[in-house]
Amino acid sequence: MKAQQIGAALMQLFDIRQPVFLWGPPGVGKSQVVAQTAEKLGLSLIDIRAILLDPVDLRGLPKISEDGRAEWCIPSFLPTEGKGILFLDELNAAPPLVQASCYQLVLDRRLGEYELPDGWSIIAAGNRETDRAVTHRMPSALANRFVHIDFTVDLEEWLQWADGAKIAPEIISFLRFRPALLHDFEPERSSKAFPSPRSWEFASKIIKTSKDKKYQKGKEGEEILKELLVGTVGVGAAGELEGFIAIWQDLPEVADILNNPEGVSIAEDPAVLYAICEMVGRSASEENGARLLTFASRLPTEFSVLLVREAVRHCRPLAGLDAFADWAASNASVLV
Repeated sequence: MKAQQIGAALMQLFDIRQPVFLWGPPGVGKSQVVAQTAEKLGLSLIDIRAILLDPVDLRGLPKISEDGRAEWCIPSFLPTEGKGILFLDELNAAPPLVQASCYQLVLDRRLGEYELPDGWSIIAAGNRETDRAVTHRMPSALANRFVHIDFTVDLEEWLQWADGAKIAPEIISFLRFRPALLHDFEPERSSKAFPSPRSWEFASKIIKTSKDKKYQKGKEGEEILKELLVGTVGVGAAGELEGFIAIWQDLPEVADILNNPEGVSIAEDPAVLYAICEMVGRSASEENGARLLTFASRLPTEFSVLLVREAVRHCRPLAGLDAFADWAASNASVLV
C-alpha cells in the first residue's frame, strides 16, 4: 500500500481496535505514517522501541501488597486512560522473549493484571527479513494476531509531502528527473548510505545549511558538501545529484522566462527541463499565470503538463484563468 492508503487503512482498523503490523524497508516513513494518523484522529501516541526492551520492562516489577500478596507494578509508559495508539516500533527486531511478552498484550489487550484501555489500539512496525536489517523471525503465534500491511513508496505522494516539508527544490526537481532514486535499496549491494525518503530529507537539510555564510565556502565547501551527500544517499546518487545541481545553478532566472515567455530559448536536455519546470512552477501566481501558461505551451507535452501541474499545486487559482482553459483544450488528449 502507498502511504496515503495506509493512513486510511489505519483509521479504519483503529475503529475496531484491530492490531496491525507495517512491513517495509528502512527509511520509507513507517513511523511517520503512524504519527500522522494519530495526529489526524486527534489521538495520543506512545512510541515504544521494542528493540530496547527487556521482557521485564513490559511486565513490570513485583511488589508486596498490604495483604502480603505479590502485585505487579506496570511500567509508566503503558497508558491507563484516554484514547490513542500504542506503537511498537521495530517489534520484530526485539529479542524473541520480548516478542513473546507481547502475545497477550496484542491479542487480549492485557498483560498480567494490566488491561489496555478501550480507547487504545496497537500498531507495530518493522523491517523485512530480506532487508538485512536486525530482525528476528516473528513467531507464527504472534504474527497471526496482526493484520499485515506492506509499505510501498510512491513518488507523487512523497512530492506532495516534500512541498509542505520545504524540501530543497533542487532535490525535488532531481527526483522528478530520477524517480527510481527516491528509494533505491538493494540489501545485497547497498552500502551504509543509500537513497530513501528519510535520507533525502537529511540531504535537503545539508544542502540548505551549506548555503549558510557561517560554513565553509568555495572549493573546500564544495568538497565538504559532496562528502556529506555521499555519506547520506550513497556514492551513485550523490554523484548524479551533484551533476544535476550544477545544471540547476546555471538555469536562467525565472523572471527572464516569465518576462519573455514567447521568446526565451527552450532547452533540449531533459534534466534542464525538469529543473526549469520545478523552478518556474514554484513561482506561479495569478499575476504571472497567463505568461507561465504561454511558456508551458511551448514545451514538449510531457514537460508542459509537468510544469502546469506543479504550478497549480502552488497556486490553485491558476486553474480558473482563461489561459488555463485554452491550455487544457490544447492538451485534452493527454489530460483525459
